[in-house]
Amino acid sequence: MTGTKTILARILFALYLAAIALLCFMNVDKLPQIQKEILGFPTDKIAHFIMFLPFPILAYLAYDHVTNKVWSCFLFALLAMVAGTAVAFLTEYVQGMLSYRTRDLFDFKADLLALGISTLFVFIVDISNLKNRNKQQ
Repeated sequence: MTGTKTILARILFALYLAAIALLCFMNVDKLPQIQKEILGFPTDKIAHFIMFLPFPILAYLAYDHVTNKVWSCFLFALLAMVAGTAVAFLTEYVQGMLSYRTRDLFDFKADLLALGISTLFVFIVDISNLKNRNKQQ
């Protein structure tokens, strides 16, 4: 069953990455206008935050691993953060090359904030799972 769960998680992760690409690279000029701010925060920054929040969680599920040491939990969290940062950087870089999109450092910062929060969550869950496995042995 674990093999099936891993395959499904990897498919979900791939679909998530495709959705990120679609949202970041599509031409939004033809979409209806939305409000510029929500609770005082720019709507596009909230969208970037929400888009990148699931990245470490989905990576954790897709690359189902059983860590047996604290350092491997930390290493996985670090790799998830680095991979997410690379995806966020590449999306902003490519947006700067598109005539109908712009590169925005604040979008990248919103992406990094979401990745940082989510990575911390994944690290805590991974450490907790490690401690539970050690108690059962």
